[in-house]
Amino acid sequence: MRVQLTETVLRDANQSLIATRLPYDKYEPILSTMDKAGYYSVECWGGATFDSCLRYLHEDPWARLRGIRKNMPNTKLQMLLRGQNLLGYKHYPDDIVTKFVELSVKNGIDIIRIFDALNDFRNIKTAFEAAKKFGATASGCISYTQSPVHTVAKYVEMCKELQQMGFDTICLKDMAGTMGPQEAYDLISGVKDAVGDMPIILHTHCTTGMAYMTYMKAIEAGIDVIDTATSCFSGGTSQPATETMHFALQQMGIEDGLEERVLKQVNDFFKPIKEAYVADGTLNPKSLATDSNALVYKVPGGMLSNMIANLTDMGAMDKFDAALTEIPKVRKDLGYPPLVTPLSQMVGNQAVTNVLVGEPYKQISNEIKAYFHGEYGIAPAPVSQELAKKILGDQQPIDCRTVDARKNTVWADAAAELGDLARSEEDVMSYICFPKQAKDYFQYRKEQEERTCTYTLEALD
Repeated sequence: MRVQLTETVLRDANQSLIATRLPYDKYEPILSTMDKAGYYSVECWGGATFDSCLRYLHEDPWARLRGIRKNMPNTKLQMLLRGQNLLGYKHYPDDIVTKFVELSVKNGIDIIRIFDALNDFRNIKTAFEAAKKFGATASGCISYTQSPVHTVAKYVEMCKELQQMGFDTICLKDMAGTMGPQEAYDLISGVKDAVGDMPIILHTHCTTGMAYMTYMKAIEAGIDVIDTATSCFSGGTSQPATETMHFALQQMGIEDGLEERVLKQVNDFFKPIKEAYVADGTLNPKSLATDSNALVYKVPGGMLSNMIANLTDMGAMDKFDAALTEIPKVRKDLGYPPLVTPLSQMVGNQAVTNVLVGEPYKQISNEIKAYFHGEYGIAPAPVSQELAKKILGDQQPIDCRTVDARKNTVWADAAAELGDLARSEEDVMSYICFPKQAKDYFQYRKEQEERTCTYTLEALD
């Protein structure tokens, strides 16, 4: 038997613990070592990394990807893509989705894990077709959650649908860490029976304290790949530890292909980085704790760390518990969507707003309004009719695919708006995804280069 591991420290682990504030220059020195570890893949891009590079780190996300690719030529590089949302918070036209995937593969991505927050597979079809067209491994991803309408039988049917679509692998993404060990065994067993030899991947978080047990039962059921994080960036709202799972698999006589010596070098490198984030407050102790309440709230790690960061910035951490209590209510009103980006942010932000304002839905975000208008897809269960009436009035929801497939001038408009600030197709795509953040970064880049040029000329004089 063989179980392989995907290392998440470059993406989801630091996204979950420190809200994706890990700059490229901090980890570049260890990349060539990580390249020798024997991972199934390294998840290093997508998710919130793109936004964070532009918004907080003064980095070009495409340059980051090229740097990782250069330093890790022997390892499969993996990204998380939100289907028709790409890496943003709204749907983009089909040609933009296709172009984004093309550029991702061109700059170094090997595996694209594609999901839709509502598991509306119409919203991952274009990204899937593009991944296959440009030579990437297409991993169909199901956003896992529990609710009255989410059952093992339903998830098995979803997996069969992904197989029929032509995906290379299937990932079950338990973003809140709420999948119990027996659930994992029953689900993986059922999926394996349904899809045969198709590789199945399980992603979970330690938020509730069940992740290690869940992984062990998934291994018993025949899982092929699990997501883990180097141990100093593991636990809490992150993934189980890579070294710990490697040790357990060895004892069970299961091959994983990992080099133990290299795993230690990787963890030794990241230890002082983690300690510095603890010291400066970037890594909040709450993100490292086990919180069984997440079994009720269904809050994923990245959502939790961002809620903590936002409430701290507003000086409103005293509202944290009330906001958590409000989340299940908002989720029910929205038809039990899985709490994964962008729905996790939308539900979390609305819950915080409800608590801070003191009256539910007195203020409703534009994203929630767009959700009720149908712009994100079909809700898993009926939404609150009272809230729908408040938002829609007598209007009817639209078909999100009507928006996605329409003719557009998005690319041309973005290129014209940027002018000579854009130096590549990648720059134009960054602007399309995050207009303000990208433009601010391009201006910063230009100013930095002009400053460097001035210093150089002064030195020559």
